[in-house]
Amino acid sequence: MRFSARVLARLAGLCAAGCALAGIGAASAQAAGAPCYVQMPGAGQQTLPPWGFHTGPPLLGQGGSFALAWGDINLSTNRISGRICEVQFSRRHQELIMMTALSPILFHTHVAVLWGYPGNEIRTRVRVLSSSDASCRVGTIGVMTMYASYNGVRSDSIQFRFPAACARHDSLYHGPQVVAQVPPL
Repeated sequence: MRFSARVLARLAGLCAAGCALAGIGAASAQAAGAPCYVQMPGAGQQTLPPWGFHTGPPLLGQGGSFALAWGDINLSTNRISGRICEVQFSRRHQELIMMTALSPILFHTHVAVLWGYPGNEIRTRVRVLSSSDASCRVGTIGVMTMYASYNGVRSDSIQFRFPAACARHDSLYHGPQVVAQVPPL
């Protein structure tokens, strides 16, 4: 499904505002806003980031949500960085939160089993950098769990968990439309 020019402008503006709050220079803020509505490159392409995901098509009918992220990671030092956008749509409004991945990584393994399949799992904290949801304040800390199945299976998942003020953004994305890139140890 295509976004209207008005929706794209709003998403780009919200993402750019979040990038500015994060200290990204004004010249690169517009480019950094792109992750909010451009999907991560597909598996097998040379431009894949060290970690990242997209949760599939952004809209389902009159409502829905999607999330998208990518960044750098070093599992041997438990360091992670990167930007995450989650957008929720309803008939009445759109809410976007932009987050950053926080080090240290809370948990990672190359031998996880989730949804009945082996894969890589990473759990880390995230901080809200920008929010169009008045109850979900900038600075709120949540937890993101990424799971990437392997051996040719496509059963990846992304989960966000937040405290009460941001609980509307608790989400579980799972299934063949989710594409996660989690590096092996």
